[in-house]
Amino acid sequence: MRRHVPRYAFNQMNAPARETGGPTRERPIGVFDSGIGGLTVVRALRELLPNESIFYLGDTARVPYGGKSAATVERYSLEIAALLLEENCKTIVVACNTASALALTKLESTMPVPVTGVIQPGAQAAVAATRNRHIGVIGTRATIKSGAYERAILSLDAAVRVTARACPLFVPLIEEGWLESEITDRVVQQYLDPLVRDGIDTLVLGCTHYPLLHEAIGRFLGDAVKLVDSAQNCATAVRQLLEEEDLRAAPGTEGKLSVALTDPPDAFLDVVRQALRLEIGPVQLREVIHPAR
Repeated sequence: MRRHVPRYAFNQMNAPARETGGPTRERPIGVFDSGIGGLTVVRALRELLPNESIFYLGDTARVPYGGKSAATVERYSLEIAALLLEENCKTIVVACNTASALALTKLESTMPVPVTGVIQPGAQAAVAATRNRHIGVIGTRATIKSGAYERAILSLDAAVRVTARACPLFVPLIEEGWLESEITDRVVQQYLDPLVRDGIDTLVLGCTHYPLLHEAIGRFLGDAVKLVDSAQNCATAVRQLLEEEDLRAAPGTEGKLSVALTDPPDAFLDVVRQALRLEIGPVQLREVIHPAR
């Protein structure tokens, strides 16, 4: 196991200038999540940007972030982002709604590379999709409690109505691999029926695990409610960022995927492999060592 000392005490005064062109373009996109669910973002990136290399880091030793305090989520996010910098990543993607809600501002102000979260792209897609201007948002308790989606959506259209609901049982059901289970269908109905009866016409999947329940959620909602996948919209935002920053890998480059975790993988990695049809090679391990305080 490789041991790293997080180096996250960056600020805008001492952060190195962003390079453009040349070797920088061939550096990987760094993606992190509190666990393995953020691989839904990786799949979207692989489909949209097949020539980009990706280094994914899941903080499986400390998953989930959804029940942690804002200060703890921020600290964890800085530590994991620092490990991605050690992998020479040219940009960082926060493939975790909780970390995007509670730590993105800090990451943007301290990291020496561009940072993209999942909330703003999802909010933009939801505002574009809604017809009756009533949007539902589902996510972890921490994401919903933060109000981050409501703020992002209302900043784009103050006349939109947002109804948010935490769905804490979704993640354990997904991690058990119960994607097509009768029990899962019942839980989906229990959580989403009040939103449907309230009149939403658009639903944001505000957790990167949730696209794995796309089929189950779609069966319940039917065609009346448009699903907004935060993973897919995040990937689109990353492509736009790379183009704007002149960081796209050269055409014809063979994009590679590397996956590392902070704790050995469990059966959920097999669930993700099968559900997402991702080719994941040997999983590396990284250990977060807290700096002396």
